[in-house]
Amino acid sequence: MAAKRIAVAKTYKIYIGGKFPRTESGRYFPLEDKDGKVIANMCRGSRKDFRNAVVAARKAQSGWAKASAYLRGQILYRIAEMLEGRREQFIAELQQQGSSKRAAEKEVDTSIDRLIYFAGWADKFQQVFSSVNPVSSSHFNFSVFEPTGVVAMLAPDDSSLLGLVSNIAPAIVGGNSCVILGSERKPLCAVSFAEVLHASDVPGGVVNVLTGFRSELTEYFASHMDVNAIVYCDGGKAVARTVQELAADNIKRVIERTRVDWTGTEAENPYLIRDTQEVKTTWHPIGT
Repeated sequence: MAAKRIAVAKTYKIYIGGKFPRTESGRYFPLEDKDGKVIANMCRGSRKDFRNAVVAARKAQSGWAKASAYLRGQILYRIAEMLEGRREQFIAELQQQGSSKRAAEKEVDTSIDRLIYFAGWADKFQQVFSSVNPVSSSHFNFSVFEPTGVVAMLAPDDSSLLGLVSNIAPAIVGGNSCVILGSERKPLCAVSFAEVLHASDVPGGVVNVLTGFRSELTEYFASHMDVNAIVYCDGGKAVARTVQELAADNIKRVIERTRVDWTGTEAENPYLIRDTQEVKTTWHPIGT
């Protein structure tokens, strides 16, 4: 009898600057299902890949920040539309990585709804958080919010799609660009979501998606001098200490989102947008 054919596992690439390059190191790691069967080969991102992604994010950030709030909201809504169209694919991928069908359906549906939620805040969060400040002089004093810049993110390992979306959406709706490292245990949805972004109206470089090992890349995410903020969602005291110490070199903002229920309201509120905003205060003289 003829030997049973061995299926060819797809090799997923990373997403940098609106393109899908192979990792510069040429390294990959197999993604296995619960039975030990290889279902895909994932790029093992390197320091050079991360540096390239930061360059792309920096190049794209100023143009994205200048886009109108209305346009950014429309683009997030478009991402939700595209994700809705590929709903069954993402449900199947989550099941491949160990989720039950019910849990996979809930995660995909909540991810779609979350994109729409943050799209709705695009032209509203400024009005909520900005303020006119009382001063005892002949001035108007008012504070408005501006994007921090380039945000590096270590996505949660246990919520491969919803956790990814819940970190990307509030950052980019506020005018930031980002480089995000997808789940190490369940990386499939991260690259598939990059394909959704690519097919949407998101300018290249605004979102860059890497896959790889946390233990190898965390220090580069925290220490890069052209990253303005870092968000991390997993890890104990040792990881927190490492991120805080390395981030201090260029005074980058550190945002900890550990022990978050990504299905709950704590992951769906405008304060997540404010996390990656800077306050700009302006004084304007009045009178004579």
